[in-house]
Amino acid sequence: MRCCVSAELAELRPYLVAIAAVFGAAIGSFLNVCIARWGAEPKQSVVRPRSRCPHCGKEIAWYDNVPVLSWLILRGRCRGCGNPISVQYPLVEMATAIIWAWMAARYGPSAEALRGALFGTILLGIGMTDARAYIIPDEFTLGGLAIGLGFSLAGGLAGFLDAAIGAAVGFFLLWGVGTAGTWLFKQDAMGGGDIKMMAMVGAYLGWKGVLLTIFLGALLGSLIFVPLHLAGSRKLVPFGIFLALGAAAAWVAGPAIYAWYAGYLGIA
Repeated sequence: MRCCVSAELAELRPYLVAIAAVFGAAIGSFLNVCIARWGAEPKQSVVRPRSRCPHCGKEIAWYDNVPVLSWLILRGRCRGCGNPISVQYPLVEMATAIIWAWMAARYGPSAEALRGALFGTILLGIGMTDARAYIIPDEFTLGGLAIGLGFSLAGGLAGFLDAAIGAAVGFFLLWGVGTAGTWLFKQDAMGGGDIKMMAMVGAYLGWKGVLLTIFLGALLGSLIFVPLHLAGSRKLVPFGIFLALGAAAAWVAGPAIYAWYAGYLGIA
């Protein structure tokens, strides 16, 4: 009986992945709204008003708001005024669709697929908002923290404690680094958004994932920032982007990296 169920699931998986991709694209469309409005100054509601052209203010009709397709059909321009619509919109929608489809392909119809899809979506939102506005909204970090802790309850008390410890390690570790950096350099060394973000990451990845995320984030940041600095650029590179990439890598490859490192130390 179990073999029959597994065979049926295998046959249905391509359809599940396709449905997840379509749903992810729709989530990505809403994510674009969150990125634009939560990163605005002052912060705006993501419910009202309806989506509109940033140039002429014309409300976007439902048939012009179909993820990816509408942008392609309109050739990246507003139907009303003809001004260009940023390519960010279809790219975020496609990226979110890929995240949801990949999680469905990897985990099948499970809570883990949903947990991973939401985590990836939040990381994408954080990276894009930090890149655009140099800010990491609390809606992503604290909201994501609550979602991560909620999912951990499926593992019982032990699962919740692992997530809570991970969140605490993420928060206090980056808070300590920021405090030490501020004292050393006499200026803010770490944004509050980065600190809250790492609490959220810890709720999903645990304390090991926090350490790996910070290591990978610092490594990626150095590979970008050092060449820019040597070239004389004074442009600030938001650290949240690299933390988001590091957290995504830790989700995908974390277990393999932990196993390799344990073997390297001879404690496997």
